[in-house]
Amino acid sequence: MSREPEKLCCLPSQTVGPFFHLGLTADSTRGRLCTAEAKGERIRLRFKLLDGDGAPVPDGMIELWQADSSGKYDHPADTGAGERDPGFCGFGRLATDADGTCTFETIRPGRIADGKGSGQAAHINVSVFARGLLGRLCTRVYFEGDPALAEDPILALVPAERRQTLLARRGATAGESTFEIRLQGPRETVFFDV
Repeated sequence: MSREPEKLCCLPSQTVGPFFHLGLTADSTRGRLCTAEAKGERIRLRFKLLDGDGAPVPDGMIELWQADSSGKYDHPADTGAGERDPGFCGFGRLATDADGTCTFETIRPGRIADGKGSGQAAHINVSVFARGLLGRLCTRVYFEGDPALAEDPILALVPAERRQTLLARRGATAGESTFEIRLQGPRETVFFDV
């Protein structure tokens, strides 16, 4: 009597659930990356997290990591010239609300030196966490109209027709910008494999 081989079935992967940011985003002060004493141009950066259909993702989490106004990170590995700004922490974390939005109060970062006399355009590193993701997604926020965009070596790796997905758009009020993150679809934000 011959036996039919057992059929193997795949189990679903574990995804980050809608509950994952509980305890991580309870402190709303994590949305303010600078004190009143911080140097640089103050900005309010509003994020809008959308799924592939353009619907808001109400239970996502956005993390920021950025340099201060002189291009210095608040991290021991940043051994570049200059002192870090004690009024600036460089890290923020917020949950998205029912509209898929959250707003950070920060400063416009300075250019990051590359040690060769040039550098990267002002940018903010972003991690996105949401249900259905197996891990974080990494992207960057650049600023619309920045003349240094043409010289940025990372942005140059992105196909020209997709670069606009990495630009924060200026708002109607001075110092306000909006950055839309689309998780998939025709206008999907560019994500980096880091």
